[in-house]
Amino acid sequence: MPKTRAPASVLPATPASGLTHRIEIADLHAHLFRVTLTIPQPAALQRLSLPVWIPGSYLVREFAKNLQGLRARQAARALPAAQLRQLDKCSWEVRCNPDKPLQLSYEVYANDNSVRTACLDARRGFFNNSSLCLRVDGQTHKPQTLEIVASPATAGWSVATGLAPIKVNNQGYGSYLAADYDELVDCPVEMGPFWSGSFSACGVPHRFVVSGAAPGFDGTRLLADTKKICETQIRFWHGKRKPPYKSYLFMLNAVDDGYGGLEHRNSTALICNRKDLPRLRESKLPEGYTTLRGLISHEYFHTWNVKRLRPAEFAGYNYSTENYTQLLWFFEGFTSYYDDLMLRRAGLIDDAAYLRLLNKTINQVLQTPGRLVQSVAQASFDAWVKYYRQDENTPNATVSYYTKGALVALCFDLSLRSDSGAGGPANLDEVMRALWLRCKAGPMSEADFATALEDVSGRSWATEIAAWVHGTGELPLETLLKRHGVGVLQEPAQIAQVLGLRVLENGSVQIKTVLRGGAAERAGFSAGDEWLGMEPSTPGKKNPSSAGWRLSKLEDLTLYAGPHKTIQALVARDKQLLRLPLTLPPEVTTWRLVLRDAALADRWLAGPN
Repeated sequence: MPKTRAPASVLPATPASGLTHRIEIADLHAHLFRVTLTIPQPAALQRLSLPVWIPGSYLVREFAKNLQGLRARQAARALPAAQLRQLDKCSWEVRCNPDKPLQLSYEVYANDNSVRTACLDARRGFFNNSSLCLRVDGQTHKPQTLEIVASPATAGWSVATGLAPIKVNNQGYGSYLAADYDELVDCPVEMGPFWSGSFSACGVPHRFVVSGAAPGFDGTRLLADTKKICETQIRFWHGKRKPPYKSYLFMLNAVDDGYGGLEHRNSTALICNRKDLPRLRESKLPEGYTTLRGLISHEYFHTWNVKRLRPAEFAGYNYSTENYTQLLWFFEGFTSYYDDLMLRRAGLIDDAAYLRLLNKTINQVLQTPGRLVQSVAQASFDAWVKYYRQDENTPNATVSYYTKGALVALCFDLSLRSDSGAGGPANLDEVMRALWLRCKAGPMSEADFATALEDVSGRSWATEIAAWVHGTGELPLETLLKRHGVGVLQEPAQIAQVLGLRVLENGSVQIKTVLRGGAAERAGFSAGDEWLGMEPSTPGKKNPSSAGWRLSKLEDLTLYAGPHKTIQALVARDKQLLRLPLTLPPEVTTWRLVLRDAALADRWLAGPN
């Protein structure tokens, strides 16, 4: 182990005008962090609060539910309980002497192995400061120091964070500085015996740390591919200029089953299936590795599109309640359009692979009845209660601003490329860069988007915005794709899509969702049903008792139904057995994209030379 510098416990504190958040391991196996907050100049009636949500994940998660044992001290003496009062679910008030530093200490339970909150066990530690660090009312604009203290229980662990170090040892323990509370909560921390690698992208240092990887993980391949993604995106936004950060950190948690990411201003937290990582001595990459690279591309693109260029409503975050915007179709949807496209432009996938990914997105949207019910602008506004609170009716009532937003971006891009307005053919790349300059890499509105479209193309796009963003009609996907060398074939859909079902098969057929307007809904199926078996049925004729079949996989339905168009479905619901008359519908099709004109498509897919 390398020789370390001074331990964090003796590092200098933040300047008197700033605040210090000291993070220690309270109990590794109880999943407890201990936090000590020092306020050099408190108010006489000092209010504090813990965020209820984290930017980038639009759900009130109530982080304060994990805070326990809050105590206050001044001049080395504990304040009476009467001077520390809880105001609501996430806010407290301390009556104290404003001429003396105030110290608060508490524990936080951390057992959520996701990218959104905090986790601590014998294998690793991870936390977003929105889960651990209290906001000090009236002082959120002041510098905030984060002190991360080493523990004998975590010997051999290292620390990684996007915060600027003040004084740290070789393992990363020590003190870090945030300009204000916003920066503090926008820089998560990874702790553990993780793998670490580095590369330079367009002259800027990037670091990648991976926790939980198997011994056969190929880190060299991951670094090389991520470098290509980063350089492609930096050049997309800035050409030969530098990006708006001095360094960047990827934090990846490899688990048995998981997927997701959360963007930050100069870092991102990722989670993936361990088996999806590239492997040493294996030239054939896991199928899930393309999905992982798409996730890396998505979160990195957010460095520009939502962390800097962001909704006007997010100019200043309110951490105590929902923050509403109708623009997630742009910030998440357009990012979802560019994430896989950047893989193609970086040379990591070919045209065929890209079209398969786009094909999947198109079919996901076309198989969602909610696309005809809710616009992507409405879906953005309702994210807090619909997208992040999904249930069996979600596909019928709403549409994903990720997937449909990506298709809206596709429509704008392909329309711009084939437009013959006053400005001649343009593309969405130019619009994105125009918005970056117009909004000075800051808050933007839908009106800014409309103006950038018009400036780039020379005509108004009000009709398209009204139809594609605020309307619920079908998008002109097939027409636009054909103009750019991509054909659409109609192929028979899988039996679940034919019936209008989403199911889970685990020895039996569990009904998860009944899609609006489908054959299963007309027959009376309900989410939660267990489909046990079926009997072929001929109208007006009694079925023989031997005609029934046990159904363990939905794909066997057509085998057992044979030429019959009507069956009796045997369903268990609330311990009762029901027979539902199900009429098999005529053929239902799904899309398959095919490359018709490679040279024409290349002008779109390859981007500028």
